[in-house]
Amino acid sequence: MNMMNDPNAAHKEWMGLLAKAPADMLDRLWANFAAKPGHDYLRAPEIGGVMVRGRAGAVGAAFNLGEMTVTRCSIKLAGGTVGHAYVQGRSKEKATQAAIIDALMQTDMAAEVEAQLLTPLREAVAAKKSTRAAKTAATKVDFFTMVRGED
Repeated sequence: MNMMNDPNAAHKEWMGLLAKAPADMLDRLWANFAAKPGHDYLRAPEIGGVMVRGRAGAVGAAFNLGEMTVTRCSIKLAGGTVGHAYVQGRSKEKATQAAIIDALMQTDMAAEVEAQLLTPLREAVAAKKSTRAAKTAATKVDFFTMVRGED
């Protein structure tokens, strides 16, 4: 599916970012976020597992790769906006925070949430990825074929 034509692309991007973000990083940003709204649980955080599927070469037949632990949560803000989250791992706090952020991003507080939570989180994840890529590049070995002088 073309992301340019997908009306839900922004929602998918922030939910993916929250789902994969390190819990301690999200927790630090959340602790500094002043506008924490009141909420009720529609579905209290629950820990479970999902089957991860893969494809050989990204085009082959699908196969079951293994299970992954996830935590899900659904909340409703005082204003009625609903937020959902599925996050990697067993952190009930992270799932709750992600669900609240999902709901806030659907309100008039979206710009504030973007500036104070999502942008710093996005930058931290990108910096971590860049550092990991630099460490990996330092171990790169270039193989080449030498001509031995024989015909």
